[in-house]
Amino acid sequence: MIASCLPSVLSGKINAISSKSDAHRLLICAALADEQTIIRCNVMSKDIAATVDCLKAMGADIKVEKDIIMVTPAPFKTQAELDCSESGSTLRFLLPVVSALGIDAVISGHGRLPERPLSPLKEEMGKNGIIFHTGSRFPLHISGQLTAGNYELAGNVSSQFISGLLFALPLLRGDSKIKLIPPVESRSYIKITLSALKKFGIEITEEENLFIIKGNQKYRSPKETAVDGDWSNSAFFLCAGALGGDSVTVTGLDIASPQGDKKILDVLKNMGADISVSGDGVTVKADSLSGTTVDASDIPDLVPIISVTAALISGETQIKNAGRLRLKECDRLAAVYDMLTAVGISVTQTNDGLIIIGGSPTGGKIDGCNDHRMVMSAAILGLFCSEPVNITDAQAVEKSYPNFFEDFNSLGGNASVIDNGK
Repeated sequence: MIASCLPSVLSGKINAISSKSDAHRLLICAALADEQTIIRCNVMSKDIAATVDCLKAMGADIKVEKDIIMVTPAPFKTQAELDCSESGSTLRFLLPVVSALGIDAVISGHGRLPERPLSPLKEEMGKNGIIFHTGSRFPLHISGQLTAGNYELAGNVSSQFISGLLFALPLLRGDSKIKLIPPVESRSYIKITLSALKKFGIEITEEENLFIIKGNQKYRSPKETAVDGDWSNSAFFLCAGALGGDSVTVTGLDIASPQGDKKILDVLKNMGADISVSGDGVTVKADSLSGTTVDASDIPDLVPIISVTAALISGETQIKNAGRLRLKECDRLAAVYDMLTAVGISVTQTNDGLIIIGGSPTGGKIDGCNDHRMVMSAAILGLFCSEPVNITDAQAVEKSYPNFFEDFNSLGGNASVIDNGK
């Protein structure tokens, strides 16, 4: 699908969609719990649906009705086929979980997912009772029974590996430890996992770069819970508010959330934006903005929209410690470089980041790279281009924010489909 975005101004108020990061975690905990859990979630993106489908394939009874997901635990199967679609979280969270449950599993994935790394998680699971019959080739076939023990992981590859083990190890008979080798990046995503586990009665002891997990723990349902509002996807509209128009307000956001992407407020403040918080609403107004330095080690998902913001303000912005973006749905550093240079912005790629000099973008065709965050960033960029922007692979927003363009237009954007082919 190709979406055309015309220059326009966003202003007004929208409600944040539910965080897919939080939804994945609550769904897994609910499937492992002792009784039914009702989860309030106002969006069903493709990634969340992938986790739901995999948990159902494992044996859980899950029903989705409007903004409610009802998860009823059931006896898990001994064999299962799991389709993780393009969701890295689904794959990396459930690999240890199915192994802890002793499920003989065949796991498939699509898009760039089969190319994304499984090491060192695969090797650590192999040392602790799990056989990878197809190596790292998809479809993965794994069998065996995960055993308790000492696990050691590099802290700068994927926090999803750590989260997967944190879900799985409390289920085992013995006690376990996870040692992280510094530097540890994306700590905030680990905090989201720990928060979800705490809601379901699981206790984890954290000592700097060590997690101590008691075995034989039971997941206990809180009976009802709600998914946090999504700071990652709200960032697109908050940045638009900082760049022009009267103001943009996003409601349904928790300033105390463990989500690390709430740091978008710090980034915008450092650039000079006017930000106010009232209750669960965050309002951002345009002001005189200038470039800054951004350490992306804990906020990799924000890099595309931060880059677009940097391209539209005065001065130079340096984004560093973002090397892992080359292993996402696309090589996001290269994709951002291509997007911004295509509209006439000066950008330099480094090994782990970007140097962007703000300017006046022209417009034209932008490759969405089948990446939801690239497509949404390109739409915000299109607001400030002198000519229309046509974005390929615009359907990729369904991965995390299926109603993005509806919300975009409700705030005054002018986006339309000009080609509905895939």
